[in-house]
Amino acid sequence: MIKKLSILMLLMGFLGNSQGTNLFDQATEAYNNGEYEKAIEAYDKILENNQHSAALYYNLGNAYYKLNQIPESIYYYEKSLLLNPDDQEVRTNLTYAQNMTLDAIETLPQTGLSRIYKSITTKLTFDQWAYASIFCMILFVLLYIAFYYNQYSTRKRFAFIGSLIALFLCIIFIVFASVEFSSYQSDNPAIIFADEVNVRSEPNSSGEDVFTLHSGTKVNVLDSLNNYRKIRLSDGKTGWIPASDLKVLKDF
Repeated sequence: MIKKLSILMLLMGFLGNSQGTNLFDQATEAYNNGEYEKAIEAYDKILENNQHSAALYYNLGNAYYKLNQIPESIYYYEKSLLLNPDDQEVRTNLTYAQNMTLDAIETLPQTGLSRIYKSITTKLTFDQWAYASIFCMILFVLLYIAFYYNQYSTRKRFAFIGSLIALFLCIIFIVFASVEFSSYQSDNPAIIFADEVNVRSEPNSSGEDVFTLHSGTKVNVLDSLNNYRKIRLSDGKTGWIPASDLKVLKDF
C-alpha cells in the first residue's frame, strides 16, 4: 500500500510539474504576442500551485511594466531578487520601474568600515556562508589528521598552519552567517500599493500626519498593530500606515 501511495504521489508530482511547464510556455507565448493580461493570468495560476521561481516573478514584473502598472512591476522584480539577488537584468529593469515612481528617498550614509563589512557579508547568503563554514571545518579536521599522523616535520608544520587557518575561516564564516541570518530575519520589505498614503505618528486615524508616500515605494515593516503597520524608509523615517496600503515581499 505504501509503495502504491509513493508511486501515486510521484506521478502527481510529475503531472504538476508538467502542468506548470505548460502554463509557463502559454504565458510566455502570450507575453511575446503582446497579450500581457493573459500572460499574467497564466503566471498567477502557476503561483496558485505553489510553484515559485525568480524567472516567474521576473516575467510577471515585465508584464505589469508593459501594462504601466508600476507598483506591481516593482513588487515582482523585488520578489525575483529575493530568490536571485545577483541577477543584473532584473536590477536594471527594477531601476527603470523605480524611476517612474514619485518618491525619491535617500539612503542613510554608512561609515567606511561599515560599508566594507556590509559589502563582504552580502557576497553570499546566510546559508551559503554556513556551507562555507562546514567546508572549512571538514578541511580543519583533515589537516589536523594529516598533522597528527605525518612523520615529516615540514609537512607537519604546513598541515598544522593550514588547520589553524581553516579553523579561523570557519569561525569567521559562522559569524558572517549569523549576521546575515539576523539581517534577513529583521528585514521585512514591502511595496506601497496605495496611490497616496499619509504616514501617521500613531497606529490610528487620529495620529498626526508625518509624511506622505506614493505607490511603488519600498519600505521595511517593523511592527504590526491591529490593521496598521509600522514602516521605516531607507532614510530612517518611521510611521504607521494601514496594512491594506502595502504588500509584503516575503509572502512565499
